[in-house]
Amino acid sequence: MKRELILGNHAIARGAWEAGVNFASGYPGTPSTEILEALARYPEVDSQWSANEKVAFEEGMGAAIGGLRVLVTMKHVGLNVAADPFMVFPYAGTVGGFLLVSADDPGMHSSQNEQDNRYLARMAKVPVLEPSTAQECKDYVKLGLEISEQFNTPVMLRTTTRLAHHKGLVTFGERHEVPRIEQDLDPRQFSVPIYRRILRPTVEQRLKDLESFAETTELNQIENSGSTTGVVTNGIAYQYVKEILPDADVLRLGMTFPLPAKILRDFCNIHEQVYVIEEGEPFIEDFIRSLGIDNIVGKELFGVIGEYSPGRLGSALGLFELPPDLTKEMTLMPRPPMFCIGCGHRTVFSALRQLRVTVAGDIGCYTMGALPPYEASHTTFNMGASIGTAFGLERAGKERVVAVIGDSTFVHAGIPALIDAVYNGSKITLIILDNSTTGMTGGQPHPASGKALSGKDAPTLDLEGLCLAVGVEHVVKVDTWDRKAVNNALREAIAYKGPSVVITQGPCQRLPEMKRRSLTPYFIDESLCTQCDACFKVWCPAITRTENNFPVINPQECTACTVCAQVCPTEAIYPFEPNYVQI
Repeated sequence: MKRELILGNHAIARGAWEAGVNFASGYPGTPSTEILEALARYPEVDSQWSANEKVAFEEGMGAAIGGLRVLVTMKHVGLNVAADPFMVFPYAGTVGGFLLVSADDPGMHSSQNEQDNRYLARMAKVPVLEPSTAQECKDYVKLGLEISEQFNTPVMLRTTTRLAHHKGLVTFGERHEVPRIEQDLDPRQFSVPIYRRILRPTVEQRLKDLESFAETTELNQIENSGSTTGVVTNGIAYQYVKEILPDADVLRLGMTFPLPAKILRDFCNIHEQVYVIEEGEPFIEDFIRSLGIDNIVGKELFGVIGEYSPGRLGSALGLFELPPDLTKEMTLMPRPPMFCIGCGHRTVFSALRQLRVTVAGDIGCYTMGALPPYEASHTTFNMGASIGTAFGLERAGKERVVAVIGDSTFVHAGIPALIDAVYNGSKITLIILDNSTTGMTGGQPHPASGKALSGKDAPTLDLEGLCLAVGVEHVVKVDTWDRKAVNNALREAIAYKGPSVVITQGPCQRLPEMKRRSLTPYFIDESLCTQCDACFKVWCPAITRTENNFPVINPQECTACTVCAQVCPTEAIYPFEPNYVQI
């Protein structure tokens, strides 16, 4: 059998292919993104990015009740968007296997909150599987689909950042084709809410059946070495436990909802001391305490905030001291997060800073507009919240209110809010930063980018036409690297006596096609430079200083965006050589 060292996310994709998944959908978001990107390489699986997580879930739901095996992926906050169908689907039940991957992000590496989606699963009465290794990431996909079909329920596969992005050896198998399950769509099962009253007892009976299954499944395993110390753990924390407590007895829970009450009670009763080590909230710990068991230690020792590690757990247990923070002994030049070299968002936030307006931001690369040197964005909450927040700020008496949103986020969750703002007489200005991609998560396509997940051309959503169609009369498109045009467009839009939209256009410089293009980098002519430092106020990382304090542009990094040349009062910045071509 072939074995490879692969990411946990890639192992999930491989598991979906081997398990005979026919349809996969999702919305990109760290730490789940790589799953669908890897799965798209398998032609047997119809894989796609959807407009948002709710749409992705509903498309997968339709495919599953149509009899296909389905995988739907999203990050933890994405399930908030998909919560509506997620809560309702278990009442009807599925036909084909339906596996939802919820990738939680302890430590908030690329998220606006910490959130433990086991609680959402418990609320929806949906079983949860949690792998601990890359091999289990692959294997649990098949097991989850089988449980889904056995109990006619959606199943959640919960991962976390470290599990999703760690690498492990995975044994590959062959694809197992699963025929579509033929079943008529009975309205009494899938239709109007009045029938859901009849189905409600079925949900409770299924949960009881799953509780019995949890007591016997091999997903929950005890590793007994005769120690008086026991550890109850799950997910990536299992690997940390094996590293720092190699001699302890371990109950590793691969199924964390419903939890096996008898197994937990028996395990805790035969050990003097039991540690409950789980990332996130005390989900397992609280259940154990509800059984009347009091010889456990959990969050009071290991903490509830942030990501676990062997060092953190070992220090909490008094096994060793954490190594000193070496950065405290060094003088490091501060480098806050900043826009990439050549990013078109710079001109927008420079203009907003000068205009001194109230700015409601959104989720994307442009959240950095709230940080120095711009400090030109005042709120950030969740996908699509900029427009609704701006509307509320306007109603609260704020003047000159601007909402900033990316093209992908606008498609995801901004359109209904814009419709509402127009409908209710708002005068806010909306800036759509159209960089032709979902930039924050690595450059994935979306309905307004003209590309599909497969890389093939797709219909391009007309953002200008859409804004006009919902009733915005003042809609302007502008080149995002043209400073004067951006400034003028924003001033006119803010002064307009009604809702207005400015679409700043310019592709993300990190897109593969932009990296491959030929360009002539700019340089600074010292004979013309007065050292006024205007170019430094562009805040481009490609611009540094020479030993004699002149600004200099790194030609290997320059993207020829021209913004620094536009601000130079002496025209000392111009293309390096007419015949210079960067490969």
